Amino acid sequence: MDDNQRPVSHNVSDAVVSNSMMNRLRAAVLGANDGIISNASIVVGVAGATADTRVILISGVAGLLAGAFSMAAGEYVSVSSQRDTEKALLEKERGELRDYPREEFEELKRLYREKGLSEETAATVARELSAHDEFLAHAEAELGIDPSDLTNPWQASLASFLSFSVGGAIPLAAILLPPASIRITVTFLSVLGALFITGYASARVSRAPYMRAIVRVVLGGALAMLVTYYVGTLIGVSA
Repeated sequence: MDDNQRPVSHNVSDAVVSNSMMNRLRAAVLGANDGIISNASIVVGVAGATADTRVILISGVAGLLAGAFSMAAGEYVSVSSQRDTEKALLEKERGELRDYPREEFEELKRLYREKGLSEETAATVARELSAHDEFLAHAEAELGIDPSDLTNPWQASLASFLSFSVGGAIPLAAILLPPASIRITVTFLSVLGALFITGYASARVSRAPYMRAIVRVVLGGALAMLVTYYVGTLIGVSA
């Protein structure tokens, strides 16, 4: 519909919305990555200051729980906001279909023509999809939203909590299980290996170049551990 007939409509580029499965995968990968790096930094830093296994255990468990709940809460708030936006866009589209049915049909045809279909084919596709489920046809074509598959904040929150906990448990186990003489080395190697996996998984989810994602996350984790370990050793010496 023309701009002088009703408010400017939104299209796919205005609202790029991932489905609930992609949202859960994203939350899980990011949660695991954050869990690995943050808890590794904590336990390595504490281990640099003291060899007391009990202190390292308490610090690691506290960091794991605090981080997991924080990630879950943050993910819930973020996805809830995204869901509210999706609902608002869908409600606006429903109103436009009610008030401007002819103009909306023409817009649907235009969207399919922009995808490469001929005028006749675009009209046929728009007509048949509208006959089947007019609201769904417009929601998917204009907004990229499936009304029956909105993002779920509880699912994303739980995925983030669990993945952070799993990620945070890796450095905690790596620093507690080996003998004290090699615990730092084992932790560094274990964490870097885990980050290699999460970097690869992150690239797969986002369809980004693998090597860039892997190098970025591995170097970031290594730097975080080196800094916290060095600070821990300074605190341990001065204590």
